[in-house]
Amino acid sequence: MMKKGKLKYRGAKRGLAVCIGASMSAMLVCGCETQQSVAENKVHVGVTYYNQSDTFLNELLECFEEDLKAYQKGGIETTVTIRDAAGAQRTQNDQVEELIDAGCDVLCVNLVDRADPSEIIDLARDHDVPIVFFNREPVAEDLLQWDKLYYVGADADQSGVFQGELASELIKNDAETDKNGDGRIQYVILEGEAGHQDAIIRTENAVETMKNNGVQLEKLSYQIANWNRAQAQNRMQQLIAQYGDGIELVLANNDDMALGAVDAYDKSGFPKEEYPAFFGIDGTNVGLQAVVDGSFSGTVYNDKEGQAAAMAELAVALATHDGLQNMEFERGKYIYLPYEKITVENVEDFLSETEPGS
Repeated sequence: MMKKGKLKYRGAKRGLAVCIGASMSAMLVCGCETQQSVAENKVHVGVTYYNQSDTFLNELLECFEEDLKAYQKGGIETTVTIRDAAGAQRTQNDQVEELIDAGCDVLCVNLVDRADPSEIIDLARDHDVPIVFFNREPVAEDLLQWDKLYYVGADADQSGVFQGELASELIKNDAETDKNGDGRIQYVILEGEAGHQDAIIRTENAVETMKNNGVQLEKLSYQIANWNRAQAQNRMQQLIAQYGDGIELVLANNDDMALGAVDAYDKSGFPKEEYPAFFGIDGTNVGLQAVVDGSFSGTVYNDKEGQAAAMAELAVALATHDGLQNMEFERGKYIYLPYEKITVENVEDFLSETEPGS
């Protein structure tokens, strides 16, 4: 059974991403016309991403590797080399140079600093190696520096709006969310990196959406936890010490931080009936399981399967110089996959048949 994200990607992006089988058939035809056997095609993809501690990215890259392997059935030998930049832009710049020197045909880059891709772009352009940026969207002007730069990801605005809608629906339908009965929801937010575009957008849109839905709010604290579960647990423990049972809602910019907040409460000694409501974003395997077991009231699904499929198809098309004409882009360079709201009512639709993390 194919994962929901892949089906959704090919349905929602009909014409943008022809299924792998169709893409390979097109390459076979092209190969015959040029008297070049597809079996001789070799594609080496180099990947560098900002930090291996990011659960969502690890799951996305697992899907990406699977999708690239599928092309081998059509006679295209695919190889992928993955590097962890460990949160350092200088390290990532060096990795790009090493991947180019190793003969990579195309690069997939998840930027450490979305505002500082110039050295990477210059290196790639000097060696005529296309780049597919993913998950962390570069500044628009940077993507216009060269015609072989692309982006695959999702719309951060939508993720924040959906999280705010999920929280609003819970608050309106469950009076016990307002634990102290004062008509206002006392909330905290766990944010990603300071100044990070997605963190800012997710936070602002979630709060604004709740206000637009008539929810009366009282902000207690915003805390930076750098997308990290352990850091979120630490921040949440400090907030519990400060506010006690006065926290009614925890919004986190990703599932890992929401899980860290739950961890803090599990260690606090609070009875579970006194826990606040928790909402994440990403729909990682562990995040989906948290919805199943009731730890999360909801999360927002970031289509890792769809993004991985789009990245694989785009990478192969760029490397083989074939198939790009079958894809559709927004503004000529962008592929966006939609988010979806996840609650206990629909979470089973998004769980894969494999065990979490597999």
